Amino acid sequence: MRILFVGDVVGKPGRRILKESLPGLRRTHALDFIVVNGENAAGGAGLTPPTARELFDMGVDAVTLGNHTWDKRELGPAMDDFPRLLRPLNYPAGAPGRGFMVATSRAGVEVGIINAMGRVFAGPNLDCPFRGVEQALEELRVRVRVILLDFHAEATSEKVAMGWFLDGRASAVVGTHTHVQTADAAVLPGGTAYITDAGMTGPWVSALGVERGRIIERFLTQLPVRFDVAPGPCQFNGAVIDVDEATGRARSITALAWREPLAGGEERGGGDAPRGE
Repeated sequence: MRILFVGDVVGKPGRRILKESLPGLRRTHALDFIVVNGENAAGGAGLTPPTARELFDMGVDAVTLGNHTWDKRELGPAMDDFPRLLRPLNYPAGAPGRGFMVATSRAGVEVGIINAMGRVFAGPNLDCPFRGVEQALEELRVRVRVILLDFHAEATSEKVAMGWFLDGRASAVVGTHTHVQTADAAVLPGGTAYITDAGMTGPWVSALGVERGRIIERFLTQLPVRFDVAPGPCQFNGAVIDVDEATGRARSITALAWREPLAGGEERGGGDAPRGE
């Protein structure tokens, strides 16, 4: 089976390019299951119930979150309305929602999805992600063989460690949060597909999806500024993972990255892979 994982979708521009790209990607890659990190999908920080519905209406099978999970207060009470929406499992006990689940692919294969968040530089007050994921794996392995983890973390070392920790026990470990796609997509020796960060799906003439002038101002002045989602052309980042559904071992992982052209049709900076149309 083939799973598409889409890196952090940022705001309305990110949702727009996601919607435009999915039909062609489904055809070209014969996709069976689609996972999207949606923690920046509503205004660049957080997720609202209407935005969650928009993502699922596109045909997304599972949505994962991260450090912006609770930025939109209305999401917490609505978490149970979205059984295929996950938040990091290592939030303290009592937090709304769930951190892992089982969903059925278009081909009828059950898939386990886990969402966890790193603690280094990001969430020191969270429970241990390694122990939390291991416990989730024990529950999921009773039922499914195909298991994917979205590990939302800041530190590269923590993500790499999680990949090796789960090698041979999960089908894929995909990193999110830093919004810059890494060049290390590979199948580890035990059969786990791995990439340190899947990247960002949203406006690329920006600072990680945010209007770049505001970010520069913050670095220059060290004063708080409002983070507005940037306008303009978008990029798409993600990865396609081919998994042997009988064993749960990954066969391959292919990073996807392309950018829409600048105004006037000029393309700069590369990354203009075809959309699969």
